[in-house]
Amino acid sequence: MTHDFQNAIDAVQRIVAVPTILDVVCRATGMGFAAVARVTEDRWVACQVLDNIHFGLPPGGELKVETTLCHEIRQHRQIVAIDNVAEDATYKSHHTPQIYGLQSYISVPIVLPDGRFFGTLCAIDPNPHQVNNPQIIGTFTLFAELIAYHLDAEDRINIAETKVVDGQAFSDLREQFIAVLGHDLRNPLAGLEGGRRMLSTMHDDPKSVRILRLMGESVARMGGLIDNLMDFARGRLGGGIGLQRAADQRLEPLLAQIVNEIKAGNPEREIKMHFDLPHGVDVDQARIGQMFSNLLGNAITHGAQDQPIVVEAAIADGRLRLSVANGGKQIPQEALGRLFQPFQRGDGEKRYQGLGLGLYIASQIAEAHGETICVTSDPQETRFTFTMPT
Repeated sequence: MTHDFQNAIDAVQRIVAVPTILDVVCRATGMGFAAVARVTEDRWVACQVLDNIHFGLPPGGELKVETTLCHEIRQHRQIVAIDNVAEDATYKSHHTPQIYGLQSYISVPIVLPDGRFFGTLCAIDPNPHQVNNPQIIGTFTLFAELIAYHLDAEDRINIAETKVVDGQAFSDLREQFIAVLGHDLRNPLAGLEGGRRMLSTMHDDPKSVRILRLMGESVARMGGLIDNLMDFARGRLGGGIGLQRAADQRLEPLLAQIVNEIKAGNPEREIKMHFDLPHGVDVDQARIGQMFSNLLGNAITHGAQDQPIVVEAAIADGRLRLSVANGGKQIPQEALGRLFQPFQRGDGEKRYQGLGLGLYIASQIAEAHGETICVTSDPQETRFTFTMPT
């Protein structure tokens, strides 16, 4: 496989939303195989796949491009959606369904913002399925646009790395780019959420409700990633994260709400709460909630699955103390100092991996309040602790 195709595979697999996108399109259509493919004039290569029908094509797998409908889509750049090949006047005699035994098929071109054709977001199945309708086509189109924005971002960063020799100059350029990127990514995301809300008013059967809920969770996660990018850019370019502090802010309801939201998304995890907060404090309540959410999300990602996460918040001796502890592997001493650096990611479950900004932003919120977050780690537990005067 050439270097360029491996780069395409790596770029797609770095998009954390792609596995969820493939899962959602399979659930929404009932089809068993979905893929993001790189398609050129002479090659068709799978970059990421979800194979529930044992089609046998892994990431990096290749089909002869002339045997695929994606080859034609690359030329005319139009969506192809087939409910039932046997009843479709255009495709019932086409060589692609005959070669691969397909009865339903949908493929949407992935076109980068500058007009370059990357490939397709496609799904196939040996049985007929209803895919040639505005709801399914609209969903695929929004997902393809989101993937295109991510790939374009990857290209622009790679170009910057090539052209900028001075390390500090590149760092500044990257941060300015992220600030712009945060705004640009909101456009297809807003379109996706708008489409999801429209569909939610049209379907109330249990399967559709479940699929739309999954889509909503994906939108919320992608929105959170964009928010982290924007906070990172503001922190670096604007001299730190700004606060809107107010006196007598009650934290217990906020912290309990965040715990319950994260437990709802991770029902298999046990989270124990111990709160002793008899009065309010002078803080930016929303930012403290964001810091706590990032610390708790980090514990979910990296903590041992079979051990509880313990969150504690108390006011004593004129100080607020907020901590999150989890079991699991001890963090090496030499790694502790790097935990709060941006773009650092550990060895947590892949489905939870983000941009590596959560702990960095948490530390910036603590710093904006005039304090720091301390971390300790031993073979029994890892604990992050924030303290500040009340």
